[in-house]
Amino acid sequence: MTMQSILDDTQKFLDMLGLKEEPFGAYYSDTKPDNAFGPKKGVPISRELEDKGEIDMHEVMKTFSCIMGNIWLARKKHRAAFVSAEEYGCIGGVYYCSMMKPHLRFVEHYVSTGFEGTPLHGERYMPSPEAMNKFMLKVNPRKAPGKYCIFKPLSQFENGEEPEFVIFFARPESLCGLFIQTVFTTGDIDCVATPFGAGCTNILGWPLYYKEKGQEKAVMGGLDPSARKFMKTDEMTFTVPLSLYEKMLAALPESMFNYETDWQSVRKKVERSAKAWGEVE
Repeated sequence: MTMQSILDDTQKFLDMLGLKEEPFGAYYSDTKPDNAFGPKKGVPISRELEDKGEIDMHEVMKTFSCIMGNIWLARKKHRAAFVSAEEYGCIGGVYYCSMMKPHLRFVEHYVSTGFEGTPLHGERYMPSPEAMNKFMLKVNPRKAPGKYCIFKPLSQFENGEEPEFVIFFARPESLCGLFIQTVFTTGDIDCVATPFGAGCTNILGWPLYYKEKGQEKAVMGGLDPSARKFMKTDEMTFTVPLSLYEKMLAALPESMFNYETDWQSVRKKVERSAKAWGEVE
């Protein structure tokens, strides 16, 4: 499919789903988009420097900037967001977006139980640094094919550009449509995964993981407590590799959206939800 046909069919799909906001595309490039939201350049970080005790985390945190936070700004302003190895913002996010390997050991403690004998009690999302290390090694993003990891609205992809992944932001009713369309397209009851991870892990880290394994899977996310402040109430994420997304669009004519099914009653709830949150009159 051409990018224009993808955009045309995406608008039809959005109408069916009751979504007003277009999805974002994720891709890698050596060129940073103009006016993109992203972190400031941080102090150098690497496992080698960490092992030598040459990283000052207080200095690192001075330029902290969450990838989901920058995407949130990009969504509101209809612009792009980015992260790079030098403009990393978050030491976890830069790893999940495949911009730096190996990960810093600090993350293992920060996300789990902290450092014993210090005020850092950890986020308590994982039961131990060892469990967090196992998770980090499993995600194991590939080496990035470009200097920048970029997220931008699908309609902003120009000739010669295409997203590697398509990312939706949706509440449960519209998410229901995305989920069923993925199952209808693939015939696979396990075609949607919801593994543990940060907000950016589930919109990109895990999708990369499945793609590298040759598996066409959608990944649902938004269950990271730290990322919830950068999402609408009740909203989740749903990421699909472009190859699968094109098949989902091609399957729309025969899907539940074009027949008398229970989707019609769900679609009415989409409108009620939007009214409840003051998004339509």
